[in-house]
Amino acid sequence: MNYLDDTIAAISTATGEGGIGIVRLSGKDAIAVADKVFSSPKTKRLKDAKSHTVVYGFIIDPSNNERIDEVLVTVMRAPKTYTKEDVVEINCHGGMLPLRKTLDMLLKAGARLAEPGEFTKRAFLNGRIDLSQAEAVIDVIRSKTEQAERLALQQLEGRLSGRIEGIKERIANICAHVEAYIDFPEEEIETPVKDAIIDSMQAVTEDLTALSKGYDEGKFFREGVSTAIVGKPNVGKSSLLNALLQKDRAIVTEMPGTTRDVIEDYLNINGLPLKIMDTAGIRETHDLAEMEGVKRSLRAIEGADIVIAVFDGSIPFDNADAEVIEKVKDKKTIFVFNKSDSLDERVIRENLSILRRSNIPTIKVSALTGDGIDTLKDAVYSLCISTGGAAGVEDVIITNIRHKQSIDNALKSIKEAAEALRGGQPLEVAALFLRESLDSLGEIVGIVTTEDILNRIFSEFCIGK
Repeated sequence: MNYLDDTIAAISTATGEGGIGIVRLSGKDAIAVADKVFSSPKTKRLKDAKSHTVVYGFIIDPSNNERIDEVLVTVMRAPKTYTKEDVVEINCHGGMLPLRKTLDMLLKAGARLAEPGEFTKRAFLNGRIDLSQAEAVIDVIRSKTEQAERLALQQLEGRLSGRIEGIKERIANICAHVEAYIDFPEEEIETPVKDAIIDSMQAVTEDLTALSKGYDEGKFFREGVSTAIVGKPNVGKSSLLNALLQKDRAIVTEMPGTTRDVIEDYLNINGLPLKIMDTAGIRETHDLAEMEGVKRSLRAIEGADIVIAVFDGSIPFDNADAEVIEKVKDKKTIFVFNKSDSLDERVIRENLSILRRSNIPTIKVSALTGDGIDTLKDAVYSLCISTGGAAGVEDVIITNIRHKQSIDNALKSIKEAAEALRGGQPLEVAALFLRESLDSLGEIVGIVTTEDILNRIFSEFCIGK
């Protein structure tokens, strides 16, 4: 079945009550299908409406002419639409009942219920946007900070696509140069020419490497930084979480072991979204509930991008503190001395002498007064993001693991092409690696793709988008 031959419909606004809700149609029969369930007081038909105009009227049940809702209908004719097909958007009252009844009427009139992301998928298949731009749509929707939204909008505008196309063009030129010598075997490739080709490959390698390296930071902006607050009981982990969030998110008492489960919330640090987790105190215990909490704390450490290890700055380290240090030794970590309002400087010096052997950032804070909290936030940002901002080339930052994998594959192939040329292998070998590199980059924008990849990408979208 050619899914571009039918007309799809879906509710495009979020579930719940609101001022308005929108039901969207797209396809060659979108206007005709909408006309079957639309009635205008002035007997105006949608098929007669000019493109990108709004028509007032009612959605009706054609079987009995009962009015379903009072609506405004926007008619948008191909190709200047989101999908490059005829698109109709019906603005209903924003309750679920009128929206569902309107959608039901449209389905009975000949439309098909859209699959998740199918409107955007059609925009891609019809050539309005490339695959990386389509993926940016969901990133814009899911953005948790302004910085994350800015990066997603840059990708939606085609900045990544433009950068990839520029690199592809350079590789294609190199490939054409190599293949020219294959087509004319009587002309032996001279050393200066070979060196120039290898230098061009090296320049491409450097650009691809910079893009690939920027992924770790770009991923943080797209997906957020998973951050675990850990430490032994009663060092102030929950108080620190509340101080960072500036709200009473976690229960705080003087009794050790209050936190039995992992508590999560989100924090914005200079545009960097943090999923921050308060964990149960790590210690030996025979309490079954607390034992399960400790297990979850250890799992949180394993899954976290960074760890904030909290210590009581008013007392010397003990075996429980040493266990915490051991558990976080392989993670990106910040050591925090809490209770700076009651620190014992001699104790601090002794404890610092132990921690500094680890070459890990160490911050003094008071969760009670808020002292040092801004310094801690700056330390978290610096640990995640390199000095001078996120890495990348010309402000292009890779945020998607699929894109990184394709870039890494292209990088591997271009390096192999250069090695083949240096090693005196047949030019056909170098040309083959260059073609593989082009195919890998083509996967990013959707020039080279499979149905499986498309299904996985668009299945992440909500229905109606």
